Amino acid sequence: MVLDLAILGLLKEQPLHGYELKKRLGDTLGFLGGVSFGSLYPALRRLEDEGSIESADGAGPSLGPVPMPATGSVSGEVTVGRIRRGARAGRRTRKAYRITDRGDARLRELLVEDAPAGNDERVFALKFAFCRHLPREARLELLQRRRADLGERLARAREAEPPRADRYTRSLVEHRTESIERDLEWVDELITAERRQLPRETPEGATA
Repeated sequence: MVLDLAILGLLKEQPLHGYELKKRLGDTLGFLGGVSFGSLYPALRRLEDEGSIESADGAGPSLGPVPMPATGSVSGEVTVGRIRRGARAGRRTRKAYRITDRGDARLRELLVEDAPAGNDERVFALKFAFCRHLPREARLELLQRRRADLGERLARAREAEPPRADRYTRSLVEHRTESIERDLEWVDELITAERRQLPRETPEGATA
């Protein structure tokens, strides 16, 4: 789910090759920089099979047909065959992908659905990175769910008994509590900013 969301969100912005996708997973999203090609390409194939993405014709350099005259010898024809296979392989390595209408719908579903237990931090970061593709009401709902989650965490942290360990452990607990408080303040600011926007705003990338 996390990788699908990241791929669809990046392709929503522009068509990309597999290598470019992998680079942006790290440069833009940070924590997904460790995704291997062994994980990325099967995900791309699966998304393509289900119709969420498709090959982007003309995106990026392309190797056209390689005209090869007949050589008149067995060894020459073998060499020509190898060159042609290499050219086909080169075209495959430069395959670019773009999101489809079905992929757009799937992206919106992933952006609004609840995060799986134990994975909320990473999933929220991804959703926030691409939430501009949602209408204002859906963005507000996403932020309000985040605020409710942070509020529950803060309440648990404040109600917990102070640790009887050394000062280093106490300092760590205090740091975590302060981090939740800062995150909560940040989300409150985002919610306030969203509510100030015009009610008929059209999400980026969508049509009025």
